[in-house]
Amino acid sequence: MHRSLLGKIVKRHFSMTAELLSKQSSKSAEHHKRRIFSGIQPTGHLHAGNYFGAIRKWKELQDQGEDIILSVVDLHAITMKHEPKELLKNNLACTASLLASGICPEKSVLFLQSSVSRHSELCWVLCCMTTMARLGHLPQFKEKSALCGKEIPLGIFLYPVLQTADILLYKATHVPVGEDQLPHIYLVQELAKNFNSRYGKTFPRIEAMVEKSQSGRLRSLRNPEKKMSKSDPDPKSRINLLDEPKVILEKCKKAITDFTSKVTYDPENRRGVATLIDLVSLCTGKTPQQVCSENADVDTAKFKLRVADVLIEYLTPIRQEYDRIVKDPGYVQKVLDNGACRAHSIADKTWAEVRNKVGLNLA
Repeated sequence: MHRSLLGKIVKRHFSMTAELLSKQSSKSAEHHKRRIFSGIQPTGHLHAGNYFGAIRKWKELQDQGEDIILSVVDLHAITMKHEPKELLKNNLACTASLLASGICPEKSVLFLQSSVSRHSELCWVLCCMTTMARLGHLPQFKEKSALCGKEIPLGIFLYPVLQTADILLYKATHVPVGEDQLPHIYLVQELAKNFNSRYGKTFPRIEAMVEKSQSGRLRSLRNPEKKMSKSDPDPKSRINLLDEPKVILEKCKKAITDFTSKVTYDPENRRGVATLIDLVSLCTGKTPQQVCSENADVDTAKFKLRVADVLIEYLTPIRQEYDRIVKDPGYVQKVLDNGACRAHSIADKTWAEVRNKVGLNLA
């Protein structure tokens, strides 16, 4: 009888514990629901690498009904010397390009980073939780500081902390990044964990959504050893979203390949040709192998002309939509204003929680 009663008590205890854990797990999932954050700098023209590596994926996520927050990160754009009037123009142009590429302000939160002051405020709290040694080890700081000589702007040193604040402010759970950005995501995870440990559970664990397809490895048309980049001084190194057909044709004709005329896909040994094949693959949905098979009858010189035709057909609707959007700058500003309001409603709640836990509230 005693054993039977004890068994019932133990069974009841485990049943109650399981129920409690289930409720806690449900509350935790509700509190930290899946949310995606990403940002893009308004520097220079957006190019094919930006579009296929990030923007098109954002559109797919928003169309799937994901909770996605997108920011034009203009505060990051001033870490280096800049022209204020050019930045203002780039902010609007970048936003218009995103809209023309299919980002829908009704489905996604799209806003200008500087319009939400909580980014800078949370950044300061997080700066007080990391060290100079930790930030100095980040590879991009080493890379960018090498371009500055002895006068290194503090913004370059601290921008990974601001990047962390961008993500944590919205309690994002997932961040789409390239592999080169993974060290920064590790910093985000580290600072979120440290804050939670010191002040109590506040931020969810952040997972990197690494793009491993060919869209994540588009390379410079002029130097296939480097990634396609907005900062490359050679404009022929990239295909911009807003390039006119004749410009696209000229850039494709000037693309660096090699001394082998056959169109074959070898991303390690024939990076220039592989990038051209990747561009066709991304535009058409065909595999690189299918692209090679369909172009087995031409050499790389003629293949470049076909690449140009495919790019022109794919990008022309985006350029035309951009031209339509920028005719109404008031619309672009309205999108950013509405996005800022939606971003504020989330950011203010997080900041109030942080203030309270850190001890900055007097009441």
